Amino acid sequence: CTPPAPPGRPKGVQRRLTGRPPGVIAQAMADSVAPFGFQPDDGVHLVVAPLYHAAPSYFSLSALHLGHTIVWRRKFDAEATLRAIEQHRVTDSHFVPIHFVRLLRLPAEVRGRYDLSSLRTLIHAGAPCPVEVKQHMMDWLGPIVWEYLGATEGLVSMIDPQGWLRRPGTVGRPLPGLTVKLLDDDGREVTPGEAGTIYYDAPGDPFEYHNDPAKTRANRIGDLHTVGDLGRFDSDGYLYLLDRRTDLILTGGVNVYPAEVEQHLLTQPAVADAAVIGVPDAEWGQSVIAIVQPASAPSPDLARQLLDHCAAGLASFKRPRRIEFRTDFPRTATGKLLRRQLREEFAG
Repeated sequence: CTPPAPPGRPKGVQRRLTGRPPGVIAQAMADSVAPFGFQPDDGVHLVVAPLYHAAPSYFSLSALHLGHTIVWRRKFDAEATLRAIEQHRVTDSHFVPIHFVRLLRLPAEVRGRYDLSSLRTLIHAGAPCPVEVKQHMMDWLGPIVWEYLGATEGLVSMIDPQGWLRRPGTVGRPLPGLTVKLLDDDGREVTPGEAGTIYYDAPGDPFEYHNDPAKTRANRIGDLHTVGDLGRFDSDGYLYLLDRRTDLILTGGVNVYPAEVEQHLLTQPAVADAAVIGVPDAEWGQSVIAIVQPASAPSPDLARQLLDHCAAGLASFKRPRRIEFRTDFPRTATGKLLRRQLREEFAG
């Protein structure tokens, strides 16, 4: 598999062939999605992202091995997705958080027009999901929204709907048998509540980056590896995803996590989408700016309204210094934000 590398150059994850018969592998894939509520011979799986990406490919193939019908949409469209769920009686699907945001932005009368009662499981991953967004999805569809943290390199944790409702924002506890540690920049393990880079092992499933031994070495400490995600543990061992290390903003010596600011901006009804980046600043090192896609034509005072909204809910050092508007955002085909392109565009 070839996930996108943070700098933009694809990195191939290469694993050893297991030698197991295809039927055994197929059964293992089918068994792996059972914890998410997938049922054999009784389901319709909706694909809303390209199948060349690891997650939609894996979940759709696993559903196929369970005997599910697969419905594939070439491009995500919010209302068309609801129409497909009703038409095909979809039971399960895999989303990323921006899909949730776009579904929730549909007018209530549009969302209420479709029968979604066939849905049993919605799975999401790929980026930190705003607590308010996921809560609204639960309020709308019921406790059917599952979450996991993982990458092509391996799965880290998962959380069922009931567990998330008890601890909003968590991505769950590490999977059984998996070693997960949060390390600081010196490789020391941090204490609960502190932010650290998420490192984890791959027991029985070693990998390397294809033709890139330097990359293979660079993301490892001992038997543990990282994809660059930052997180924190609570006192009970539940993991919370903060952001990507490469997206972290350092302003005046203080860390700002773009995802937190974006999540706050998305609670403002005038915001359809938001991206927060750090740009060079002679005094502060970096300053925080927010790029916003308005839900409709922006009023002359929308920037001031958004700055006031941030002032009401964010610490002063986290607040954007300015607001820029954009009609859309550069994203991968699976909906992941290409923040690097925005940094290049607004660096000046």
